[in-house]
Amino acid sequence: MRVATVKAQRLHEWGGRVSLDEVPVPVPGSGEVLLRVEACGIGLTVLNCLRGDLGNDPDDLPRIPGHEIVGTVVGAGEGVSDAWLGQRVCVHFYLFCGSCRRCVAGSEPLCENLTGNVGVQRDGGYAELVAIPVQNAVRLPDGVDPVLATAIPDAIATPVHVAHRASIAPGERVVVIAAGGGVGVHMVQVAQLFGAEVLALDAADGKLDYLAAEFGAATTNSADFGVVDLPAAWRNGADVVIDLLGTRSSLAWSFDALGTGGRLVLLTTFRHVELPVSPREAVFRQISILGSRYASRAEIDLAARLVSSGRIKPVVSRQVGLEDVEAVHEEIREGRLLGRGAVIL
Repeated sequence: MRVATVKAQRLHEWGGRVSLDEVPVPVPGSGEVLLRVEACGIGLTVLNCLRGDLGNDPDDLPRIPGHEIVGTVVGAGEGVSDAWLGQRVCVHFYLFCGSCRRCVAGSEPLCENLTGNVGVQRDGGYAELVAIPVQNAVRLPDGVDPVLATAIPDAIATPVHVAHRASIAPGERVVVIAAGGGVGVHMVQVAQLFGAEVLALDAADGKLDYLAAEFGAATTNSADFGVVDLPAAWRNGADVVIDLLGTRSSLAWSFDALGTGGRLVLLTTFRHVELPVSPREAVFRQISILGSRYASRAEIDLAARLVSSGRIKPVVSRQVGLEDVEAVHEEIREGRLLGRGAVIL
C-alpha cells in the first residue's frame, strides 16, 4: 500500500542546504492540529536555524524548516475542538508547555519547560502540510492576506515585544540597526506607532531609500560604524538603540550612542560575539541593556490586529514557490532582501 506524501524542503545536515523531498503526510497527535500551509515566511532566523544555532542535535534530522507559518486548519487530533477546522492561523515559534508560571503569565518564550522551536525540534512550514500543537496556533483576523500575514508571527510580533520591553514612549529617539531587514523594516514602523522619532541604519542605500520614502524615517548608511553620527538635534544621545545586526562594531557603537537613561536592546544570538561594557559608564549614564526574546501569543495577536487595521504594513518583497526557497536564502545571506521573503504553497 502506497503511503500518501506531500512535498517539503528538508534539511539533512546542520549547516547544509535544503532539498525538495516527498515526505509522508503528517498526522496530528493529541492536542495538535493539521494545517494546510498557504505561505511561510523566509528570514534570517531560518538561516540561523539551518546553521544549527537554535539546536544541532543530529537526531533532529532530517528536518523541515520554516516557522513563520500561515495556514488553514484541515485536521484535528484527539482533544482538539472541531471549531478549529477551517480557521486561518499563524504559528507561535516556541514549543512552550502552556502551564508553567511563565506561560500562565503570558511569557511563553520564557517557558520553564521549553522543548525547542518549530522548524528545529519539530517540522515546520516549508511543506504543503504541517502538524503543530493547537496552543501554538493563533487565529488571524478575517481579510488578512495570507502571504503578507507571514510577517505577523515573528517579523512584526518581535518588534511589538521590543517596544514593550524597552518601554518606548512618545517623543523618544530610537535607533534601529539593520533597519532594512525582515525585523528591522517592521521595527521602524512599530517604534513610530509608539510615538518615537526613528533613525534607521543599514548598509544598503536602496533599503534606506525605501524606509525614507515609505515611512518617512531619517536614515544613515552604517556600512562603517566608525563614521556614523546621530542627528545634530540628538546631541544628548539616543533613548533606545535596537541592534538587529549584532557585530562587535555595531554593539560598541550602540552603547556609546545612548544618552542618559538610554536602553540598548539586543536580539541577536550569534556565538562568540561579546560586548565590553564599562560599569562606571553604565552607572553614571544609568544605561539598561535588555535582551529581547521573541514575542508572546498576546503580542502576536496584537501584531495581527495592527496589520488588519492598516497601522502596520507587512513588507514581503520576495515570493517564491517551494522549489525556489534556496534562492531567497541566498539573497538573505548576501544582504539583498528588503524585509521578508515568503514561500507560497
